[in-house]
Amino acid sequence: MVVISIRILRDSFLHSRWIGGDLPHSPRCDQSVSYVSKNHAHLFSFALESPVSAVRMVMFDLAGTTVRDENYVAKCLHRAAVDVGIDVSLEEIGKNIGTNKRDLYKMLIARWRGDIASLEQLGTLQVSDADAALAEEAFHLYERYMLELYSNDIQEVPGASDTFRWLHDHDIKVATDTGFHKQINEAIMHRLGWLRDGLVDVALDVQDIPGERGRPTPYMIFRAMEQLGITSVHDVVKVGDQPADMMEGTNAGCRAVIGVLSGPLDAVTLGVHRHTHLLPSVAMLPQLFESEGWV
Repeated sequence: MVVISIRILRDSFLHSRWIGGDLPHSPRCDQSVSYVSKNHAHLFSFALESPVSAVRMVMFDLAGTTVRDENYVAKCLHRAAVDVGIDVSLEEIGKNIGTNKRDLYKMLIARWRGDIASLEQLGTLQVSDADAALAEEAFHLYERYMLELYSNDIQEVPGASDTFRWLHDHDIKVATDTGFHKQINEAIMHRLGWLRDGLVDVALDVQDIPGERGRPTPYMIFRAMEQLGITSVHDVVKVGDQPADMMEGTNAGCRAVIGVLSGPLDAVTLGVHRHTHLLPSVAMLPQLFESEGWV
């Protein structure tokens, strides 16, 4: 896999070299573009002109980003939906995870009923009492399936712990956030030992936020900053494998919003959402930080 960086400064397009000849077009400065050719994933990044300073905190997603996920989350969500009679495809669920799962089920039910419902509406979407009860039933089944899975098989994405150690060696705080609720979040931290061993400084989930307002809102990032004494979002980097992660980091105003391809989505699917970088996995983060001068 080849990773190339192209920067766009404000509305001017800087001349850059990349593998494959001239660029097919000049992207707008408020968008990022992913270009994939067979087995090569090419990364386009953009940034506003500003003095480069050290990053002080990185917010990582869990499943698919730092915790190995062979589409497990989407499959458990889909299994629970089918069990309670919600007509939704595995593919649709797979493009909308990384969020509060109660709210996700409400959104999926609303779409099933023929309503227009988007990720941006999560946490504010109004459904009938009957549909809210159906979403709650699916949610509890889903949590049971996930806990059964994680009690038997949970592994980190290769290189995750080494990346956490590298960040700490460079005085950068490590935080995690997730669309999981606390029971699953705590199970992951217990099994992998990241909090116990000091590899993760703060591990947040949707229940740490009033009203369980998870992604795509920026509130878990802000809560981690508060707990870790970080005063500026420009010192924060967000890393995740889902559209909701990209939206969360963008909504927070993070210096960089980095997508990783270690989850179920490819570069084309994830890359249409606003981001600054795409990487194969978190194992490449130290290399990126050094090349960008963030340490």
